[in-house]
Amino acid sequence: MFVCVCNGITERQVREAIDRGATTLQDLTVSLGVASGCGTCAEFTSRLLEQSREPCEGMLPCAT
Repeated sequence: MFVCVCNGITERQVREAIDRGATTLQDLTVSLGVASGCGTCAEFTSRLLEQSREPCEGMLPCAT
């Protein structure tokens, strides 16, 4: 699914960048270009970042 239509950034690309260490929207903007156009994707992208910080409850091993 496309997260950022302006720059053709997919949810998979965002999740992979988070897995590589991106921790802020600014990190994702610099590395991928997400939220650098119209900004509509910023809220959803921020939610993906928040989800990545949530502990993995009931999952062994934790799949972050």
